[in-house]
Amino acid sequence: MTHPLITDDERAQLLAHGQARAAGQRIDPLPVVRIFTPDAHATWLLVGLDPQDGDTAYGLIDLGIGMPELGTVQLSALEAIVGPRKQPVMRDRYFQAVRPLSEYVRLAQENGSIKD
Repeated sequence: MTHPLITDDERAQLLAHGQARAAGQRIDPLPVVRIFTPDAHATWLLVGLDPQDGDTAYGLIDLGIGMPELGTVQLSALEAIVGPRKQPVMRDRYFQAVRPLSEYVRLAQENGSIKD
């Protein structure tokens, strides 16, 4: 399954983290990809991809309502989102994680949104 929101390299990293999580390993990786809505203030910092379906991603979800939380989202569902100004969800091509997921979660919960 190909997703324009993630590159092949990002997909490989996401699957590796997803396999580790599925095996019960406690991991705290750097987020692999940042996906966002350019016109609706929603952001997803993804760290893993379900190795079974290759579509369910895990990470920090910030829907722009002041309550960021860890959760899952289907990449196929993200691709279908169009914001109020008809702009599609996009991958941040310049995103470079600077801290592990747990730190992004802590900071997002303190601030009410993902900062960076």
